[in-house]
Amino acid sequence: MNYILFDGDVRNALLPFTYTKPVADVRIGILTIREKWEKYLGLTTTTITEEYLEEKFPMVEMEQNILINSSFLPTKELVEMVKNLSENEAIFKEEDVIAFYTSDTQEEVYFDSYKQIEFDNELLQVKNTWDIFSNNHIAIEADFKLLTEGRKSQPIPETVHCFNKENIFVEEGAKLTLASLNATDGPIYIGKNAEIMEGCMVRGPFALCEYSVLKMGSKIYSGTTVGPYSKVGGEVNNSVIFGYSNKGHEGFLGNSVVGEWCNLGADTNTSNLKNNYAEVKLWSYETERFAKTGLQFCGLMMGDHSKCGINTMFNTGTVVGVSANVFGGNFPRNFIPSFGWGGSAGFTTFQLKKVFEVVEAVMKRRGLEFDEKEQKILEHVFEISEKYRNF
Repeated sequence: MNYILFDGDVRNALLPFTYTKPVADVRIGILTIREKWEKYLGLTTTTITEEYLEEKFPMVEMEQNILINSSFLPTKELVEMVKNLSENEAIFKEEDVIAFYTSDTQEEVYFDSYKQIEFDNELLQVKNTWDIFSNNHIAIEADFKLLTEGRKSQPIPETVHCFNKENIFVEEGAKLTLASLNATDGPIYIGKNAEIMEGCMVRGPFALCEYSVLKMGSKIYSGTTVGPYSKVGGEVNNSVIFGYSNKGHEGFLGNSVVGEWCNLGADTNTSNLKNNYAEVKLWSYETERFAKTGLQFCGLMMGDHSKCGINTMFNTGTVVGVSANVFGGNFPRNFIPSFGWGGSAGFTTFQLKKVFEVVEAVMKRRGLEFDEKEQKILEHVFEISEKYRNF
């Protein structure tokens, strides 16, 4: 069977992260949503997404296909139902379609003619940007079971102080030295060739993905994921870093989501609680106004390729788009459009030529090429985000 992941109607609510990737490639827990589905299915998947992303994330259609709503995180029971779908059958969670069977001869899909199967058990669904960190502790626990079941951890050095050691899993090539790992309240996963330096204090649930580094003296609280090829220092609480990003120095990051290829300058701090303890509102690309989150704690949402200078202060509930460059004293505005350049004193447009120079240099440091596909994506995002840059 051919499995295709589609964005669904949550895509705009997940901007700025879905400017540069399909919903399926959002990281929550240890794995991306795509990686979770592929691990359960034992097969690779392709994607139905926005036209400008198709060259990088193509869709492969065959005679028989099962389409899966990427916003839903898989469980063992759900995956079995998906695998057993037959022609003209669809799985629903209340009003939302989770998966359905289709063929290449179908020009349109009408669910009124489908047998609708209701999934009654609990599921995690990523419907808003803040769901990524809010549900991250649950997703880490589910991914930990998926990745470690029937496997044995690499030995943990005696110099590492462990609590609930059986809930800690270390992959091949990982390095740990003089750290404190507390897995009492949730598992701790240390990926392949990752490193935890001296003096780090970690509370689970926590995931350090492959080739990533916790720098000396880091303080990491529950519900945090550091995606692959990232470097993190300072204090981090209940936050998700997608990958290839750095927060290499002191400073606090809390209840936040940071995309790929981002860099937080030394002593960058995010506020995650308003002084009056009021509900946090976040900029919504879907409604183009600030939306209630229902949360008292909510920090920073930063899109791919964005950067900030040393001593940057982000106010509670700040949204930063793609390829923004933030610097200077005082608090900048709490919605910074894509390709914004500046800070509290005001912004200008970060021009594409300069953006490309930075992206190429950053990716080259990791041995990756800034190719034409990536360039076209950023060009398109620059165009469609122009309306927000009323500097």
